[in-house]
Formats: sequence, C-alpha cells, structure tokens
Amino acid sequence: MPVEGKPALERGLEVLALEAEAIRTLSRRLGADFEQAVAWVLDCRGSVVVTGMGKAGLIGQKISATLASTGTPSFCLHPAEALHGDLGRVRPDDLVLALSKSGRTREVVRLLPSLKAIGARVVALTESADSPLGRHADLVIAMGPLGEACPLGLAPTVTTTAMLALGDALAMAVLEGRDFTREEFAAFHPAGELGRSLMKVGEIMRRDEQVPRVPAGASLRDALVVMTETPGRPGAAVVVGPNGELRGIFTDGDLRRLARAGGGLDLEQPIETFMAASPRFVRAGQLVGEALHLIHEAHVDQVPVLADEGDTVVGLVDIQDLLEVRL
Repeated sequence: MPVEGKPALERGLEVLALEAEAIRTLSRRLGADFEQAVAWVLDCRGSVVVTGMGKAGLIGQKISATLASTGTPSFCLHPAEALHGDLGRVRPDDLVLALSKSGRTREVVRLLPSLKAIGARVVALTESADSPLGRHADLVIAMGPLGEACPLGLAPTVTTTAMLALGDALAMAVLEGRDFTREEFAAFHPAGELGRSLMKVGEIMRRDEQVPRVPAGASLRDALVVMTETPGRPGAAVVVGPNGELRGIFTDGDLRRLARAGGGLDLEQPIETFMAASPRFVRAGQLVGEALHLIHEAHVDQVPVLADEGDTVVGLVDIQDLLEVRL
C-alpha cells in the first residue's frame, strides 16, 4: 500500500539515493582528521570506548563490535549509565569515540569533563566541529550537515548510515594498519561459519592411526584391509613411499569403478596399478575453507594432508570431517 504522500517503492528508492549520496559526500570530506584518528586507535594501549545516545548509541555498538572482532579491544559505554558510575570502566590509556549527530546530546556532552579528568582522549564523530562536543573533543571527524531521509525530517536515517560507514572506514583502516591476519580473525570467530572456514586443516584432519597408509608395492588386498580396519573407515588408502612421502591414493570410488568394469579383479596386483598417482592434496597449515573448495572442485570425498614443507603425509581430510565442523 502507498504511504502518505508517495508510493512505497518511490519513497524507498528515495531513501536509498539520499543515503548513498551522503556516503559519497563523506568520501569527499574525509581528510587529515580521519588519518589522525586511525593513528590514535593504533597507538591506543587501552580500549576504544564507544559512546552515544539513542540511535547513535546503537550504531556505536556495531562500530565497537567491528573493532573488537578485528583486533582492537573495544567496549560500549552508555552515556546515561556512565554518569551513574560506569565511568569507572574508563582508564587513562583508553580512547573514547563519542557519537552525536548534533554534537549537543546532553548525556554525551556531560561526560566530557569527567573523561578529561580521567585522561582519556576523546574523538568526536559529529556534524560540526563547532558544536559543544566538537569544541571539547581532542579530535573531530566532522560529517558536515546531512539532512535525514525521514519525510518528517526527524527519524535518524541518513546520519546513522553516515556514522556507520565512517565507523567501518575507521575499523578497516585500523585493521590494515595493524596487519591483522585471516588467522587472527579466525581466532576471534571460532563459532561462526566464517571462523570455521578459517580454521587450519591440521586442526580437523585425521592423524596417526586414523590415517589409512599403505606402503608402495603393497597389494590391492592390503589396501582394502587397511581401508576396512582403519578407525573411522575413511574409504581411502593413502599410498606412501619409504620416507612417508605421498605416492598416490586409492578410494572406494576407484573400487566401484573396477567392479563395474568386470573381467575379474586380481587382489594380489600392486596397488600402483589402480591408484591415482597424482592426487590432489592440501597442507596442514592451509585453511579448512581451502580444503572444502578443493574437495568440491575435484569431486572427491578425501584428500591427503601433507606437512607444510616437503611431501610427507601427515593426515587425511574426509568430507565427513568438514560436515562435523558444519562446513
């Protein structure tokens, strides 16, 4: 149904256009103050304390969460609660990121003398440096005047989008500045799918007696026995040389294809006659997500795992192992 004044689709497109234009405007305004803020975050020995009231506070929660998940210790401080004791969480080594569109939000402005007394630096994210918050902050990232997309001109829309975009820009610039790695990201996201895909292969692979190894020169019968008796029955036999180096792999799929071909099957023939001599493999230090991609790409259920250096087989990854970590 149409909303008052304009059809719903027209209003929705207008809001998106206004918010997109606001971000384009911000990109033209960003300058030395932003660079200084990034430098201060990188130099911060404490936490980045993000504070804001109302919708700005909600945006602050997201900014704080993004910082924390990408290597910068951070927490949110509700300005009203801070005035009633929570200021005790702030330390001199902390950096406070204060969000307020107008720069006149009473609860935020009232924090400034106490923050100064504690010794924490204050970076203001606000419309103008010539506002109470801007004048008393140590540094201001000024958004400039931005009108809201609300037909009444009241509900925070464009300004909260701008704050969110600036927070993301700050967090990503800091991430790059501290050379934050995929491995560190995985350590902070162990439960999510993204975090699980960033686990190392060595963390989930089958190892030791769970790896169905057969020596080069063994018979097909020997390989089948190993495949059957190895704990977990991985459905494959990894063929290794005298020093444990990878020579090939024989799988249940290979056995089924041989059976369908008919003509009798000599179980005493060497496994080299039937194995895949140049199998795909992964390294123990590779990411689980890479192993999953390889398994899908090659249409296989198992891949041998080699040491990070050399050709020694140290494990095996089965598609079931990836299912267990819900990938």
